[in-house]
Amino acid sequence: MQIRPAIDSDLDAILVIHNHAIRETTGIWTDVEVERADRELWLEARREARQPVIVAEVDGALAGYAAYGPWRDKTGFRFTVENSVYVAEGFQRRGIARELMTELIRLAGERGIHVMIAAIEVGNTGSIALHRSLGFGEPVVIAEVGFKFGRFLDLAFLRLELRAP
Repeated sequence: MQIRPAIDSDLDAILVIHNHAIRETTGIWTDVEVERADRELWLEARREARQPVIVAEVDGALAGYAAYGPWRDKTGFRFTVENSVYVAEGFQRRGIARELMTELIRLAGERGIHVMIAAIEVGNTGSIALHRSLGFGEPVVIAEVGFKFGRFLDLAFLRLELRAP
């Protein structure tokens, strides 16, 4: 497995993973799939903000990606980010998310990020367990703040302190 920065030619595979998460999971709380142009703008915005987007490549296939972005828009939150990590169908349970998150945490620390937040649907116990194993704190749950697949969803926030600003 190779972990590396995302490049433009990764966007089609990232789009497939992203839209699968929209269509089939509670990982992304929207019902509207996106076009490639959306992911192009997203990647460019991350580059301009110096916020990494990294991918895992396995035997030449893009197996997953991870990124972080602002947790809130106000400048007072500039040392806090929210992470995202997604693994392609057929590549789950191989340690790919762990490798991506380990690298993402390392990059955040190098860039002076103080806190990383994970916002995870409560039913995604695998992701919560992964984040906990990486040092994220006990989840704080806010009940029924989202709606997808005909039901209300609970959101767990987990926090990882990286370093002082």
